[in-house]
Amino acid sequence: MTGVNARRGEVAAELDGRSYRLCLTLGALAELESAFGAADLNALAERFSSGRLSAGDIVKLLGAGLRGAGNAVSDAEVAAMRCTGGAAGAADAVARLLTATFGAEAGPGDPANP
Repeated sequence: MTGVNARRGEVAAELDGRSYRLCLTLGALAELESAFGAADLNALAERFSSGRLSAGDIVKLLGAGLRGAGNAVSDAEVAAMRCTGGAAGAADAVARLLTATFGAEAGPGDPANP
């Protein structure tokens, strides 16, 4: 995908054979705080830094990232999308998104736990 700006925290992901831009804007982060019951950004980052994400977590993160980049898509639609590389590809996209947003310590760091 052209137009991905890493300096703005954007990453690319291929879903349903199409390249998308993902970005966790402040609005997307507020959405995630609410979805995960996190009191603030530090609590949210701490939750993600554990390296353990469920499939539901990945759907919420991809959905928030897609919406943050301007795509009108529901979490139900995201759940039905196929990611290049399967579950591991989706986990990789989320890990890159979290790293772009929070830094190197956030995201699923254990390759055995996509």
